[in-house]
Amino acid sequence: MRILNVLIIVLAAALLSSCASMSYSRSVKQTGSIVDYLYPDAKSAPAMTPTVTRLRPPVRVGIAFVPGAGWGNGMPETARLKLLERVRDSFSRHPYIGKIEIIPTQYMRARGGFTNLEQVARMFDVEVVALLSYDQVQFNDSNALSVLYWTIIGAYVVHGDQYDVQTMLDASVFDVQSHKLLFRAPGTSQVKGSASWAGFSEKSRAAQTEGYNAAVDQLVPNLQAELDNFRERIKRDANYQVENKEGYKGGGAMGWFMLALAALLAGVAWMQKRSE
Repeated sequence: MRILNVLIIVLAAALLSSCASMSYSRSVKQTGSIVDYLYPDAKSAPAMTPTVTRLRPPVRVGIAFVPGAGWGNGMPETARLKLLERVRDSFSRHPYIGKIEIIPTQYMRARGGFTNLEQVARMFDVEVVALLSYDQVQFNDSNALSVLYWTIIGAYVVHGDQYDVQTMLDASVFDVQSHKLLFRAPGTSQVKGSASWAGFSEKSRAAQTEGYNAAVDQLVPNLQAELDNFRERIKRDANYQVENKEGYKGGGAMGWFMLALAALLAGVAWMQKRSE
């Protein structure tokens, strides 16, 4: 009987060890594509016809997430709004930006196209919309952390998981009237971690949120740089016309031109007076 018991224990240990070494991988994906949203029926890349885009500082801006697949399993609406608030702060630092509206997800219709974008712009009274597209993949490697423990009552397996969350965010800023992409700014992140089976769901959800926050950390300075670059670019690009709204005296493209012209005329007048 002793020999039989030993054989049973050895066989059980071997089976448990093989179970502990077995692992499988799966992935969870969330994505919101700007192309699927704005060009839902396009079979090829949309043709970009040259158009003159008219901007009237201070520009009214809306910020929203692109609707997409798998989002229901991701962050709640409150977490999404916090991310949009961080992006909003990037725009609010610039004097040529007027009011900034955060557009809740429920107003964005999947595959809604520019028709939906124009409806939302009218509803929130904005002229330019920053659309945040996203792509997040979480790879789960189940049982990779399984450990075979020996105790006085026998052998048992403690199961675990490790995860790798990769996130991409992209802020694409569109002029609603002309449908023109003004500029874009990306942000990416990678979060690695591990958890026991008991706490895996909670930790993996926290890792998803951490991935989006880390991607926004990278996106915000990129967005700041693109805002500055865009301000300089429209001064010399004939495809843009800038006309300040009544009462605004900021330094848009036309404002800088008028300041330079005024300085030139003042210099000419001073030279003429000096020569008399």
